[in-house]
Amino acid sequence: MTVKIITDSTADLPPQVAQELGITVVPVYLRFGEKVYRDGIDMGHDEFYRKLAEGSVQPATSQPTPADFAYAYKKLSKESDEMVSIHVTGKLSGTCNAALQGSRELVESGCRIEVIDSLSTSMGLGMIAMAAARSAGAGENLQAVRDEVMEVIPRIRLFGVFDTLKYLARSGRIGKAKALLGSVLNVKPVLAMRDGELVPAGLVRTRSRGIDRLYEMLKNALNIQELAIVHSTTPDEAASLKERIASIFDRKAIHISRLGPALGVHGGPGALILALREKVSSIRQNAGESESSKKRLSLPSLHIPKIGFHARGYSPE
Repeated sequence: MTVKIITDSTADLPPQVAQELGITVVPVYLRFGEKVYRDGIDMGHDEFYRKLAEGSVQPATSQPTPADFAYAYKKLSKESDEMVSIHVTGKLSGTCNAALQGSRELVESGCRIEVIDSLSTSMGLGMIAMAAARSAGAGENLQAVRDEVMEVIPRIRLFGVFDTLKYLARSGRIGKAKALLGSVLNVKPVLAMRDGELVPAGLVRTRSRGIDRLYEMLKNALNIQELAIVHSTTPDEAASLKERIASIFDRKAIHISRLGPALGVHGGPGALILALREKVSSIRQNAGESESSKKRLSLPSLHIPKIGFHARGYSPE
């Protein structure tokens, strides 16, 4: 029996990709006031971003419940008794814990369910789930699929430019990027994910410079296997960036996805994210850590005070 792959809707997987690879997506909950919606099911992306930008009510998200996962696992158990369930970083959400709780009954009855923290989100998580599904589709057993996932996780890089930190600050999901909160207005923060947590990677004065920064960070990455461009409200920018990247990278391995409501609550309109997966050879080491791996996609260490940018010689581009 084929190992079944499960993830959550923060993965931002395009529906056709999830369907083609047989990935089950458990939705996060989205709340506007007293109304609750299931991410990707009850509300379209355009409607969500319109309500986010124009509405007076700040939406909130909540993780799927253990019962949601139990239902998904039980349904899949009719086809297979082996599953790998991969989820958003535990440093931003309790989704992994909910998945573990939801798996207990079936595990006790003999099903084998591996719940894994991806240490990522958006299409970083999405590409991990895709790798797992390809491995499962090739006939690999549970242990081999799990090993593939654990090998891919440290090879994922995620970074993005945001129009504002307002939405991240409101939601409390800002992580170490809170160092940027008190900075001068009208600049664009560049954030990255490191060890499952958001960290500051720079500040730029204009959106075009922010996109240039993403492109530069991409070029500094080691041997890339595949990548994804994720946008919230700017499909033309995503398409333009894809054309630019296609000049140095295989077009067929570039995915375009949309930041769904589960993460759009935190990223807001105008968010543009790059997620990439490095090849195994780019980080495999014989003994100790090589100099090249130490340097891969290094992020600047920012020490930005709450007033101005010119402390310690740093200024926005």
